[in-house]
Amino acid sequence: MKQLLIIVLACSVTLSGAVFAASTEAMATYKSIHETAEKTYKDARVKCDAMTGNAKDVCIAEAKSIRMHTDANAKAEMKNTVEARTSAAKDNANADYDVAKAVCGSQVGNDKDVCIKKADAVKVEAIANASANKKVSEARSEARSEKIDANYKVAIEKCDALVDTAKDMCISAAKTKFNKM
Repeated sequence: MKQLLIIVLACSVTLSGAVFAASTEAMATYKSIHETAEKTYKDARVKCDAMTGNAKDVCIAEAKSIRMHTDANAKAEMKNTVEARTSAAKDNANADYDVAKAVCGSQVGNDKDVCIKKADAVKVEAIANASANKKVSEARSEARSEKIDANYKVAIEKCDALVDTAKDMCISAAKTKFNKM
């Protein structure tokens, strides 16, 4: 029993170290991408400063959008969660909306109103898709968990036909197979 406890503890420590190393590596990658995005943004802003009027506004909005896309996607990759990916998609939609609004700035009257309404519609659609994708992902995860639980119950029921050591081994094997430790 002590030997089993030592093995379990060793595996836990090893796994914790692997998760920490992976998260440290992901954080370093994110920081690198973030710094690159900032530099790219600053370089683009210098080019934008040479422009005037609406062209400058569009250029700045595009530079910000590229920075936002890069940063949000890198952060989502680092966190590697459904929530982070959803947040990144929403941030990207907002950045794209800002560019579209800047493009609309050169128009006047009804054309400008229509342009802004189109930008609003695209933003709402992108955010709705991000939310829907999150719900689908969560539903799939829940379904996967329910399937595992159902199959575990079947395996345990099969073990009930056995006795003594065979039953214990069967239950242990089922727990291992379905990660129920």
